[in-house]
Amino acid sequence: MTDHVHDLRSVREATDRLLTAVAKLDNAALAEESHLPGWSRGHILAHLARNADALVNVFEGRPMYESATARDADIERDAGRSLEEHLTGLRDSWARFLATSERDQDWSRTVELRNGVTDLASNVPFRRWVEVDLHHVDLNIGYELSDLPEEFTDREITFLADRWSGRPEVPPVTLRAVPGEVWHTGGTEGTPVVLEGPKDELLGWLAGRGLRGARLAVTAGEGLPELPPL
Repeated sequence: MTDHVHDLRSVREATDRLLTAVAKLDNAALAEESHLPGWSRGHILAHLARNADALVNVFEGRPMYESATARDADIERDAGRSLEEHLTGLRDSWARFLATSERDQDWSRTVELRNGVTDLASNVPFRRWVEVDLHHVDLNIGYELSDLPEEFTDREITFLADRWSGRPEVPPVTLRAVPGEVWHTGGTEGTPVVLEGPKDELLGWLAGRGLRGARLAVTAGEGLPELPPL
């Protein structure tokens, strides 16, 4: 089982990095575009706060979000908040998440996330870590994929490679870190592809972020495959 205690420490560190960086912004900067199409930086911060509360719901056995429509409406409602309001929202929602995750509970139980997805409760802290650190990159304020902790990058590549495994619309893909590990993803149909490059670029391709494969070498196959949206 995943070490949720370790992951909770990692989420705390990632949250501290995020809050420190965001506190250096101003209201005008929050209205500027992020790396996510159609979202300002304020949209990302609103999402991060609401996601923490949604994961509290997961821990407590309630639906993660009331509905997809309500989730989107909450983000739109809060996106235009002032910097101080965003910081307060992030800190308060993080405190609620932390209080819930520090209670005695059965970490081996299965919990339900969005769209019928289930997972072990012990994996929820890592899922929150992913939200905080990847969206920190998405803010477009100087924190890059190459700045992510190596442990995070390795684990998220493994997670996303597994996510795309068995997908008929994705050809068989071998990912080779230079230097380092090898991962496999995709389905069984189509011409096999081999991608080589730095880990941060492999992660960027898998997650639909960063340069999206610009620094990856296609050493076998017919070009860089297009992945479905996450």
